[in-house]
Amino acid sequence: MEGTNPVNKKLVAALSGGAALLLALTGCGSDNTKKLDNWAKSFCDPAQAPFKQIQDANAAMQTADSGNTDSKKVQQTDSTAFQQISQAYAALAKSLDKAGAPPSDGGADAQKNAVKELNSLSTGYGDLKKQVDGLDTSDKLKFADGLRNLSNGINKLNAQSEQAFKKLEAGDVGKAMAKQKGCQNQGASGSPSAAPSKSA
Repeated sequence: MEGTNPVNKKLVAALSGGAALLLALTGCGSDNTKKLDNWAKSFCDPAQAPFKQIQDANAAMQTADSGNTDSKKVQQTDSTAFQQISQAYAALAKSLDKAGAPPSDGGADAQKNAVKELNSLSTGYGDLKKQVDGLDTSDKLKFADGLRNLSNGINKLNAQSEQAFKKLEAGDVGKAMAKQKGCQNQGASGSPSAAPSKSA
C-alpha cells in the first residue's frame, strides 16, 4: 500500500493544481478578486467627478424647467447642462479606456463596447446642446414645443446610458465596482440618469 502513496500524492497535487487553474480562469480565486478590486478602483476613483457632474447638471435642469417662465434662462441652463454631461461622458470614456480591460471572461470586449457607448453619449449630448441653443425663446409656445421634441433624443440617450455599463458590470466585475465609492449611488446599473424628461 505504501508504494501507492507517492502516486496518490501526485494525483491530489495535480487535481489541486487543476482546481486552482479553473478558479483563476473563472474569476473565483482570491488573487483574481484582488485584481478585480484593483481594476474597479482604477476606473471608479477618477469616475466619481464626472458622475457627480452629470447628477449636478440634471439637478440644475430640473430646477430650471420646473415652472420657470423665463425661456431664455431655461435655454441657457439646459445648454450648459448638456455641455457638462457631454464632457462628463467623454471623461468617463477616457477613465475606462485608461483602466483597460477588467480581468474577466469577455472583459476586453465589454470594456471596448462601454468606451464606445460613452463616447457616443458624449457626442449625443453635444448635439442636444446645439439643438437647444437653436430654439426660439421669443415665442414661449414654440420654445415649449422645441423642448418636447428634444425629449425624444433625451429618452434615447437615457436608455443608451443605462445600457453602457450593463455588459461590463456582469458578474464579478459588477460586484467589484459596487464596492468602490466612486461607482456607488449611480443607479442600479452603475450609470447615472442622464437627463430629465422635458414636460414644459
